Amino acid sequence: MAFRGLELKVHSVPSGALAVEFSLMASRGLTYADAGVDIEAGDAAVERFAKSVRATHGPRVIGAYGAFAGMFRLDFNERLFRRNYRDPVLVACTDGVGTKVRLAIDLGVHHTVGIDCVAMNVNDMICQGAEPLFFLDYLGLHRQDPERTAELVAGVAEGCRLANCALLGGECAEMPDIYRKGDYDIAGFAVGVAELSRVVDAERVRPGDVILGLTSSGIHSNGYTLVRKIVEKAKIDLQAEHPRSDGQGQTFGEQLLEPTRIYVRSIMSMLRAYKVKRPVSGMAHITGGGIPGNLVRALPKGCRAMVSKSACEVPALFRVLQRAGRISEAEMWKVFNMGIGYCVIVRPTFAEGVTAKLEAAGETVRKIGVVRKGRTGVELTA
Repeated sequence: MAFRGLELKVHSVPSGALAVEFSLMASRGLTYADAGVDIEAGDAAVERFAKSVRATHGPRVIGAYGAFAGMFRLDFNERLFRRNYRDPVLVACTDGVGTKVRLAIDLGVHHTVGIDCVAMNVNDMICQGAEPLFFLDYLGLHRQDPERTAELVAGVAEGCRLANCALLGGECAEMPDIYRKGDYDIAGFAVGVAELSRVVDAERVRPGDVILGLTSSGIHSNGYTLVRKIVEKAKIDLQAEHPRSDGQGQTFGEQLLEPTRIYVRSIMSMLRAYKVKRPVSGMAHITGGGIPGNLVRALPKGCRAMVSKSACEVPALFRVLQRAGRISEAEMWKVFNMGIGYCVIVRPTFAEGVTAKLEAAGETVRKIGVVRKGRTGVELTA
């Protein structure tokens, strides 16, 4: 039998063992491409997405494109940039997209998970009040398909554009021995900066603070192992039309692949609007663990968040999944964002002002709760 340019010959021997002889089917020796890695295809992919990457570069990116490492100017010139940092603190985080990638592969939709990858990182970063500066991505591939890779990187570049950060570099690793045919994975990390005196941390939260919820664009990038199990067990047709909450038509699969909302521009513009006062006492990105598992990370000892489920106005998509999978209410709130992708904890006297600024920046904002004195945690109420 033949296997990628090799012929396997099996002979019987008197001892009853097997002797295995390999002989090259061609006169030439093995190449890297024979082993499953196509360098030329990788180069072609780089050429395809180079324009998307460069489009995210501003004047703070220095050095040649394609170098061994990217460079970003932190100590920038006041004449070139409107703002500066007196005591800058670097902030970094890393994350991936999880099994949402599996759904994207199965549906043949590859241009959205790059946005998800950026979102999962930068939405975490801004919880500390940090401005994202640059992003790097990692693609693990079964085979290098230049067109598909360009789609993936274009999504990353779009995410960086929405987050006002530079796509500074990345890696495409072709590993046919690790990934199955057609499979890939995507992850990345972001680096940002915050002014030390303006860093947002949990210690500033006080009883009486108001909790504002910014609506999500859908499921975002958490809980997809459960979502895929629901789809499988309930035999949901992902190509069937399924009206959205706003009445627009989409297939069920398209709704499940809706990219994670990136909150960078609205949050940063709101924070910068307050030059002296600090109305925001805490923030939380609602990812795996839902509101209870993430809002608690923004609370100090002795503070308890009281969150109204009805104030969150859960989108229909979540209820469809709940019914199809017969998922308990508690499990839904434990796993999914339930329509709230980001929380901002503010001083009560600033709640209206912060809401107005976020809405002016394009967010839908709901007052979903309040901070009380008590055992640290999140309590969901009707």
